[in-house]
Amino acid sequence: MFETLNLTTMLKAITGCSLLAVIVLGGCTSVQEKRLSATDSLLLAIDGQAYNQHLAVLSHDSLEGRKPFTDGETKTITYLSTEFAKLGLSPGNGDSYFQEVPLVEIDSKADGLLLRGPGQSLTLNYLDDFVAGSRRIQAEARVQDSEIVFVGYGIVAPEFGWDDYAGVDVSGKTVVVLVNDPGFADSTLFKGRNMTYYGRWTYKYEEASRQGAAAVLIVHDTAPASYGWNVVRSSWGKSKLYLRTTDNNQSRPLAEGWITMEAAQQLVALAGVSPDVLKQAGQKGFRPVPLDVTASVTIRNTITQSVSHNVLALWEGTDRKDEYLIYTAHWDHFGIGEAIDGDSIYNGAADNATGTAALLEIAKAFTQAPARPLRSILFLAVTSEEQGLLGSEYYATHPVYPVSRTVAAVNIDVLQPFGRMKDIIVVGKGQSELDEYIDDAAQKQDRYTRAEPDPSAGFYFRSDHFNFAKVGIPALYTETGTISREHGEAWGEAQKKAYNENRYHAPSDNYSPDWDLSGSIEDLRLLFDIGYTLGNEARFPKWKSGSEFKGIREQTPQE
Repeated sequence: MFETLNLTTMLKAITGCSLLAVIVLGGCTSVQEKRLSATDSLLLAIDGQAYNQHLAVLSHDSLEGRKPFTDGETKTITYLSTEFAKLGLSPGNGDSYFQEVPLVEIDSKADGLLLRGPGQSLTLNYLDDFVAGSRRIQAEARVQDSEIVFVGYGIVAPEFGWDDYAGVDVSGKTVVVLVNDPGFADSTLFKGRNMTYYGRWTYKYEEASRQGAAAVLIVHDTAPASYGWNVVRSSWGKSKLYLRTTDNNQSRPLAEGWITMEAAQQLVALAGVSPDVLKQAGQKGFRPVPLDVTASVTIRNTITQSVSHNVLALWEGTDRKDEYLIYTAHWDHFGIGEAIDGDSIYNGAADNATGTAALLEIAKAFTQAPARPLRSILFLAVTSEEQGLLGSEYYATHPVYPVSRTVAAVNIDVLQPFGRMKDIIVVGKGQSELDEYIDDAAQKQDRYTRAEPDPSAGFYFRSDHFNFAKVGIPALYTETGTISREHGEAWGEAQKKAYNENRYHAPSDNYSPDWDLSGSIEDLRLLFDIGYTLGNEARFPKWKSGSEFKGIREQTPQE
C-alpha cells in the first residue's frame, strides 16, 4: 500500500551521517544538521502506519458519525486529546486540550413572504419561492411592512472602488442582493470569474447586518451560485447551528434568506421597475434602487442551546515560541441520519477522518524531528464545519494565541485515497505567498500545483481555512490532485466524480483497509514540509496584491 523507503540509506546520503548517529548518538551536531530538512523528517516519521490506524478508529461506527452534542463527539474529542497527549504535545488552551464553542440550534419556519406594491400585492410561498430564517435567539422574528431596496450585489469593496450601499440608509429596511460578485458577468471587474469573498452568500448577510438592514434576501441564480435551488431549499428547510454571541445574535438582521430568480423578477415587476435593473447591478457606478414595495414575514424559531468543543494541542517552539503556525482540520460529520441501503451512520471517513488523522500524523512527525522548530505549532481540530465552519469561526474570533503572531494556517479537509498524483490543487491559488511554499514542496516530490478547476464557485470560502483568512491570517487549503501517476487524468477525475455523486455526505463514505493511501501520505509529507519550513523562519508570509484579505492583515494591531 505504501512505497518502501530505505530511510537509513537516504538520510546517510543527504546528511553525511548515519540514522543511528542522528537519533541516538547525536552525530552531526551543528544546529543546521540537527534541524534536518523537512523532507528528511517526513521520511523519518510519516510512513502511514499510524495514519491508517487513526483513520480506522475515527471512521468506526462506534463514534456514531462524529456529530456535535452526541456521544460521538465525546468519544472523538477524548480520542484526539489522548493521542495528542501520548505524543507529548501540551494542552493548547491553558491546562486544557479543549475550547468550548457555544452553539445554538435554531429550527426556523416562516409564513408566506408578503410583498405589497403600488395598488397590488404578491405572496411568495415558503420553500418554493423563498427561504428565510433568523439567527436571533428569540421565539419569533417579525418583519412588518419593511421597505425593500435593491442594492445590487450588496458589496462594499474599497479596493475595487465598489460600494452598492452608497447614498442610501437601509436601517430597518429589507435589502435584496444578487449572488456572487460583478466579476462573474464582467471579467474586467473584481477578479473576473475567480470569486472573491464579496461574492459569497455569507458576506452578503454580514454586510447587510453592518448596514443595519432588518432583512436580507439573496437572489438565487444557478450559474453564479454554482448550485441549484434544490440545494438552498434542502439546507434551509431544516434546523441550523449557529454560534451563540453574548447579545444572543441580536446584531444580526431579523431575517436572512433567499428568493428564486423568478420571484425576484416578479418583485421587480410589482415595483414597476425595468427588469434590466438586475443586469445594471453589474455595471460600475450602479446605485441602490428603492423599489416602492414593502416586505412582511413572520419567522418562528424552535431553539436549543448547547456547547461543542474544539481540540487544541501545542508543540512549543524554541527561539520564536511566541509565534504560531496552525494546522487545522474539522473532526465533525453528520452523525446518524436517514438510512441509505440499510446504513444510517454517516461516518465521514474521507470527510474528514482523513484530515483529522492527518493532524495526529503531522504532529508525530514534529515530535520525532531531531530538533524542535523555532516557532510553536498548534494542532487545531475544530467542530461544526459541516454546520457552517462554526468551530473555526469561533477560534478565529476568540483566539487562544494572538492573531498578529499567527504566521499562517494550513487546513486539511478530505485526503482522497486515490493513490499518487502528479499534481496537487491549491484552492484559492494566487491569494498569498503560501503559493511559493507549496510550489517548492511539490517540486521536491516531482509534482506541480494547480488552481481549482472552477474558481467561480468560491471553494476558497467553503472550508475552515477561510475563517483564518477573514481575520487576516494567510491560509492554505489543498485538494487532492486529479492526474494519477498510474492511471492518468481521466481516471482521477472519474474517481472524484464518483465520490461526489455516491459518497459525499452519505453513509457510504466509509473507511476501507484496501484504500490506496500512498497519495495521501505524499500529500501529508508535502504539508509537513511547508509547516516545517514556516516553523523555522523569521518572516511572515504575506497576502498578495489584490487579495481582499491583505488590508485586514495590515490593519491587525500588533500584540
